[in-house]
Amino acid sequence: MRVGQEAADLLMQRPATFDLSMKSSVMDFATQMDKASEELIVSSILAVRPDDGIIGEEGASRESSSGITWVIDPLDGTVNYFYGLPGWNVSIAAKDLNQTLVGVVNAPTINSVWHATIGGGAFYNNCAIKCNDPIELNSALIATGFAYDTADRAVQLKIVSDLLPQIRDLRRNGAAAVDLCHVAMGALDAYMETGLKEWDLAAGELIAREAGALVSTKKWGNSALTLAAGHALHAVLAPIYA
Repeated sequence: MRVGQEAADLLMQRPATFDLSMKSSVMDFATQMDKASEELIVSSILAVRPDDGIIGEEGASRESSSGITWVIDPLDGTVNYFYGLPGWNVSIAAKDLNQTLVGVVNAPTINSVWHATIGGGAFYNNCAIKCNDPIELNSALIATGFAYDTADRAVQLKIVSDLLPQIRDLRRNGAAAVDLCHVAMGALDAYMETGLKEWDLAAGELIAREAGALVSTKKWGNSALTLAAGHALHAVLAPIYA
């Protein structure tokens, strides 16, 4: 949690201008702050755990000789950060060969820190949390997100067109880890998005699971669909995208 807070503090020093590096498309980019945050996190971890592995969104990669690998999204919600919108976060998790063991998500613009340990429950600002369950579909508040590849967005629109007539409302917040954590604490009833990467999911998925939610990822169209919700609502939503 300390390293996540240090990275969040660094990112709160938002620069007046940005150096942008394009990734998969012109809409998928990193800033100098994404890279600075990853460098801070990696150096801090390796200073005390030099044998651990690293998987970072901005390219940090290191094989583990200890059996533990850290999965890092140094700035989840870069577009929000670039535009000065809230909800971007730092997401850090550690896994062994079988499962994620610990996870922390720090979103300083909304004064929120979530953390979880495997079998130890989930917490929001050090208070224990649980997901909403059961929830009926017609009263569900659901979040989603859209791919950087515009060709995939036409397929993702099916999520919106199918759900809107049946639910309370839909949100698009712009940061996967926080959406998963909002499911964990009951600020959302469900979250679904296609094309998430391991660093998008690692910490937030553990937090949601430890709060009682069911999180699944399965092939859907040309991508993979992640769905997080309490068990009752998950059972209703999952068949829609079978």
